[in-house]
Amino acid sequence: MTDRRSHLLKTLPPQHFVGLANEVAELEQAGRDIIRLGQGTPDLPTPEPICDALQTALLDASTHQYGPFRGQARLKQAVATFYLNEYGVELDPETEVAILIGSKSGLITLPQCVLEPGDGILLPNPGYPDYISGARLAGAVVRDLVLREENGFLPDYETLDTQDARLMYLNYPSNPTGAVASPAFFDDTVRFARERDLMVVHDFAYGSIGFDGHVPPSFLQAEGAKEVGIEVYTMSKAFNMSGWRVAFAVGNADIIEAINTYQDHVHVSVFSAIQAAAVAALEAPRTIRDDLSRLYEARRDRLIDGLNRAGWAVEPPEGSFFVWAKVPEGDAKSFSRKLLHEAGVAVTPGYFFGSEGNGYVRFGLVSPEPKIDEAVERIERLFAAYEEVRA
Repeated sequence: MTDRRSHLLKTLPPQHFVGLANEVAELEQAGRDIIRLGQGTPDLPTPEPICDALQTALLDASTHQYGPFRGQARLKQAVATFYLNEYGVELDPETEVAILIGSKSGLITLPQCVLEPGDGILLPNPGYPDYISGARLAGAVVRDLVLREENGFLPDYETLDTQDARLMYLNYPSNPTGAVASPAFFDDTVRFARERDLMVVHDFAYGSIGFDGHVPPSFLQAEGAKEVGIEVYTMSKAFNMSGWRVAFAVGNADIIEAINTYQDHVHVSVFSAIQAAAVAALEAPRTIRDDLSRLYEARRDRLIDGLNRAGWAVEPPEGSFFVWAKVPEGDAKSFSRKLLHEAGVAVTPGYFFGSEGNGYVRFGLVSPEPKIDEAVERIERLFAAYEEVRA
């Protein structure tokens, strides 16, 4: 078969998650019972009030037409009100808010909006792998923003060489590490960005999920943040709306205008009925998000306690719905395959997220507690069997 892909598409990194999903599916088709703890998608349904809002909007014939290119005014106002209530951040809904067809779409297309081919972009390593896809599509040069455990998985601005970078991505609470950032860190980020003439994009996908009393701060709460960058917030994680494909970017008016200009030429905004549901979500009581965060915290505790009992010492994350665990032996690839093929537990090997992740695996907290308990029991039996062999 002739490969009709353009040279640009051929430069995109491999989608490791597809290969992992296929491997798990093959084992299941062969009769193996696999517990999937490698996923990064919420497992619970979208809250009923949000679904009700969608159903009501569907009965309004006007939602079946093309909506405004740059999103419904009511949704943009709801975003501005949400940020004011949650973070004390004032936003102009017309110039500082862009509605996105999911945060992935926004994060991947953004480099094309603000960079020229050959410009450098600082991307977290380990970090969300599709950031690299966006850089390649823009012809940008990827520079590693190295994140190490000894520094709390935060970049070290004192030693960081920005080279030719014009754009930097951050993500706290972090996928995959679960690390969190402090307001002081974001103050340092603004200072650093000003000194190096960098634009900053903060991926706030897990902004509603903090543990042990930690409330994840918004990057825009830092003084001067809107002068240097934007924040991207998805409805997927906070409201279990991952399949709905709706998110928003907020902050620097010039970057927001660049995003909106790009989107003017690519699509006509998010389906209006989904935008109405997004308004309902943003206006819903905070308890929806708080209850979900507490659920993930309980799952985290269950997993961490079980792994520790099994003899696998793992540090509990302060946010996100992931646990980033240093492998007790070997590397991420060999150890994750051992878990999959010998214990029937699927986790994500850390090298999927960059070279700095090769000594780790990622667990997702998006399975019910009985599944987590069973996975821990299988891991405990696996460890015990290896101890017997060594003895």
